[in-house]
Amino acid sequence: MNTWIAIGATALGCYVVKVAGLLVPAGVLERPLVRRLAALLPVALLAALTAQQTFADGHALVLDARAAGLAAAAVALVLRAPFLLVVAAAVVVTAGVRAVGG
Repeated sequence: MNTWIAIGATALGCYVVKVAGLLVPAGVLERPLVRRLAALLPVALLAALTAQQTFADGHALVLDARAAGLAAAAVALVLRAPFLLVVAAAVVVTAGVRAVGG
């Protein structure tokens, strides 16, 4: 039963956040600081999620094949490779390091 309470609380929380966003006056959303934050927030959240998924295993920091794949993707991005090539490079390097035993 605790799972259903958590699901209900999460659904209610999402609804409250959505309604709160709709109630914000338009003048507040047009401020330069708010617009800058709204543009940068998704990038920061995605970077944090990537770092957490790459370097964390439970409560421990790890450096394994995922880090090598991320490094390969970063190199491909610096070389301005197309997105699919960036993803392919990350996949191939991650799989290669895992196959070798890293």
